[in-house]
Amino acid sequence: MGIDLALIWFIIIVFSILMYVVMDGFDLGIGLLYPLVPDTGDRDVMMNTVAPVWDGNETWLVMGGAGLFGAFPLAYAVILDALTIPLTIMLIGLIFRGVAFEFRFKATPAHRRFWDKSFIAGSFVATFAQGVVLGAFLNGFSVTGRQWSGAAFDWLTPFSLFCGVGLVVAYGLLGCSWLIIKTEGELLLRMRKMARPLLLALLVIMAIVSGWTPLSHPAISERWFSLPNLLFFLPVPLLVLLVSWGLWHSAWNRNAHYTPFMLTLGLIFLGFSGLGISIWPNLIPPDISFRAAAAPPQSQGFMLVGALFIIPLILVYSLWSYYVFRGKVKPEHGYH
Repeated sequence: MGIDLALIWFIIIVFSILMYVVMDGFDLGIGLLYPLVPDTGDRDVMMNTVAPVWDGNETWLVMGGAGLFGAFPLAYAVILDALTIPLTIMLIGLIFRGVAFEFRFKATPAHRRFWDKSFIAGSFVATFAQGVVLGAFLNGFSVTGRQWSGAAFDWLTPFSLFCGVGLVVAYGLLGCSWLIIKTEGELLLRMRKMARPLLLALLVIMAIVSGWTPLSHPAISERWFSLPNLLFFLPVPLLVLLVSWGLWHSAWNRNAHYTPFMLTLGLIFLGFSGLGISIWPNLIPPDISFRAAAAPPQSQGFMLVGALFIIPLILVYSLWSYYVFRGKVKPEHGYH
C-alpha cells in the first residue's frame, strides 16, 4: 500500500492554517483591543508582549499558501481567483499593520497616535477580511471544468460578512487571554474584565453560525446530520459548553494565567473541527475533493521532502522564541 500523499498534504495545509490562526490570531487581537486601552504605557506593554514573535507567527500563512500552490494547484487557482479582492484587502491590512508596528516604537510622541490608529485599522482590516474569506469558503465556489466561473463579488454575502465579525471577536478573545498570561497589575485586571463579555459574544456568534450554516447550505446540513458524521459532530457543542464554562471561571481566577489562553485555543480548535466536518473531504466546496484537486504524486513527493525539513525548523524556532521571551512583560522592561 503506497503513501497517500494527497492526504498528507491536506493535513499539512490544515495544520499550517490552524497554526496561523492560533499564533497570529492573538497578536492581531491585541490590535483589536487597542481602542479599549487608551493609556500609552499599557499600549506599550501590550505591543511588547508580541514584539519578539509576531513576524515569525506569519510564517505559517506563507507555509499554507505555498503548500496549497504546489500540492493542490486547482484549489489554489480557484480560491485565489474567487477571493482575489478579500485576500488582497487582507494582505494590505497585514502590511499596514506591520509598518505601524515598527514605526510606532520609533515615532515621536506627537506621531505615535497616528501609528496607534494605523495599527488598529490594519489589525481590524486583516482580521475581518480573513473572516470574510472563511465565510466565502463555506459558501462554496462555482467551478466549470477546471476553472472558476463565478462573479467577482460572489464572496460578498451576509453570511461571509457575519463570519468576518465573528473572527474579530474570536481574535479579540485570543488577544485578551494572551495578555492575561503576559501582563500584571491594572492591565491584567482590565483583561480579566474583558474576557467574559468577549466569551459571551463569541458563544452567541458561534450559535448563530451553527444555525445559519445548515439552513443556508443543504449539502452541509446533510453532511452534519447523516451517519457517521453526526457521531463526530455531536460532541462538539457539548465540548464548547464545557470549555466555555472553564474559561468563564478561570478568567477571574487570580491564580489562573495560562488556563484562559489554553481554553480559548480549545474553542478555536472546536470551531475548526466543525468547519472540517462541514466540508470534508472537499477542498473546493461544495463538491471537489482534495484528491480531485491534487497535483501529480511526483510533485507532492518532491515537495514533501522539503516540508519534512522546513516544518520542524519552524516549530523549533517558534518554541525557542516563546521559551526565551516567556514570563510577564513590565513597562520598564520591554522586549523591543
